[in-house]
Amino acid sequence: MQLTHKIALCPTPEQVDYFKRACGTARRVWNWALNEWNRQYAAGGRPNAMALKKQFNAIKYTDPQWLDENGRPWLQDIHRDAHAQPFRNLAKAWERFFADLKEGKEAHEPRLKKKGRCRDSFYVANDKFTLKGKTIRLPRIGEVAMTEELRFAGRILGATVSRTADRWFVAIQVEVPDAQFYRRRTSHEVNGIDLGIKAAATISSGEVIEAPKPLKAALRRLEIRSRRLSRKLEAARKAAGFERHARLPEGTRLPVSNNRRKSAAALARLHARIANIRADFTHKLTTRLCRENQALVIEDLNVKGMLQNEKLARAISDVGFGMLRSQLEYKARRYGTQLTIADRWYPSSRLCSICGWKNEALTLRDRTWVCAQCGAHHDRDLNAALNLKRLATETALPVASPSSNGGAAAGTVPAVVGKVTPVRYDGGQQDASGQEENAD
Repeated sequence: MQLTHKIALCPTPEQVDYFKRACGTARRVWNWALNEWNRQYAAGGRPNAMALKKQFNAIKYTDPQWLDENGRPWLQDIHRDAHAQPFRNLAKAWERFFADLKEGKEAHEPRLKKKGRCRDSFYVANDKFTLKGKTIRLPRIGEVAMTEELRFAGRILGATVSRTADRWFVAIQVEVPDAQFYRRRTSHEVNGIDLGIKAAATISSGEVIEAPKPLKAALRRLEIRSRRLSRKLEAARKAAGFERHARLPEGTRLPVSNNRRKSAAALARLHARIANIRADFTHKLTTRLCRENQALVIEDLNVKGMLQNEKLARAISDVGFGMLRSQLEYKARRYGTQLTIADRWYPSSRLCSICGWKNEALTLRDRTWVCAQCGAHHDRDLNAALNLKRLATETALPVASPSSNGGAAAGTVPAVVGKVTPVRYDGGQQDASGQEENAD
């Protein structure tokens, strides 16, 4: 099993300069490889990443576009891993693209990377760096201080150095034994989780967990810093002789003042703070849910479709539904928790959790409602969580026919209704961790 530990770095100014150049190298090589791939494909060829890598290695020290103003190959100053890994990443990107096409999913072709609009990072192979306490020795620049030691013991597979705002991090991939990967649960409850905007998560046990909503809290400061940067950008356009709304010619670079650089850094730090607060909340919530439950049920939310609602898009993004689900999926594997994904058309909010009557008239504004059949008073979110919980048990309520206005359809109905997708894991995981004995 593989785990990744992301550690903050404390580099010197000289080391930061090398990091920036290595990131720029990886970005430029990616763009060259993608352009060459598209050119060969348009000419009727069948390009592949390894052939492109050999083609690049033959020209990288002689081609004029890879030489500096003195005619010297500047790639010699950057370790080869930074300009070798983009070819493998490009191959994976095309594999994902064709796999999504084959499965009928929405597929996106790999795109060119633009400075300031993409994630700055570069790769270091496992045999090119060493760890010693809170220090990592990287090629070309030597030892770099880390804020903490590596948590995981096992075979190191590689590392990726990346930048977030003005901070640098190293993510170290480690292959760990099963005993370290799998974790023991503290309890073995079964719960349904209803995700929402008003409350980030409503648990079928009755607990309501509010989201910190960091974007909403920092929105005023975000607008102010964005305007400051925008004004400096307009001043740079004016100084370069361009009109306010004129389209810049391709390849044009505006002059960058120190104040504009500082303003951009301040805006990036605020964005990073918002993301960190959201990630901290999500990690703590998902870890707790998986640690305390042997089975969880959540809905398959159409997040992309929900974001089309202009009035709710910002609030939905501020909670982070996609991040919650992805973290639940991989943490459930570590804790041996059975995660069930209910079909997105399952009417968890409309069904009465007591008698099964379906409220066809329920709207998004209705936070509470009364069952016309049994008279039960329901909180919308708690009722949905209770209905989701039933999908993990043998007491799931039947769903009324779409054309019906009342309760369950006549005749025998299955115990579990709708499309329910359990997330499957590799066999034998609970035996390795001892969780099955603990549950018994």
